[in-house]
Amino acid sequence: MHSPKKSLNILKKTNALLEGHFILSSGLHSSRYIQCAKLLSYPHLAKDICKSLAFKIKKKFKKIDLILAPAMGGIIIGYEIGRILKKETIFCERVNGKFVLRRGFNIKKGQRVLIIEDVITTGKSSLECVRLIKKSKAKLLGFASIIDRSTKKNLKIKKKIISHLKIDVPTYKKDRLPKNLASIKITTPGSRFI
Repeated sequence: MHSPKKSLNILKKTNALLEGHFILSSGLHSSRYIQCAKLLSYPHLAKDICKSLAFKIKKKFKKIDLILAPAMGGIIIGYEIGRILKKETIFCERVNGKFVLRRGFNIKKGQRVLIIEDVITTGKSSLECVRLIKKSKAKLLGFASIIDRSTKKNLKIKKKIISHLKIDVPTYKKDRLPKNLASIKITTPGSRFI
């Protein structure tokens, strides 16, 4: 098991957690940027973090029938947690802006389903997954993620999120930047800018 401090060091070492001045996909500014795909691109470093999350999930949920992960961010962590817990793991993907099940994946009526993501910010993607579970007349167990960066103000999920780490990512509107952040040159990471 990794201590939160050791995990934070791994996130920084893999550039999954960057510090500086960033414009997030929401358009808000922040001194922190999280890109979990960078962590997961180093499986030997992510391994213990995934084991720790799997342990917390196992402790909380005695019976899981299926793990559902939203594409793209949830696929790798969903797969790894499914491998550790020996559970069937599927993913949903966007078609015309809505999550759907493709590739022969389905959710059976009555299945107990856990939604797994890499990072949960507002819970919007996870809640879109909930619709698929309800449509299949299955049972939502809950939500899990490597990182929970939600705040009470922005979180749309009402259930408790199981996460390996809770990280505060302060956000600011362009006209409300603190002086120390305003003095740092803006970096624009992430796939939306490529």
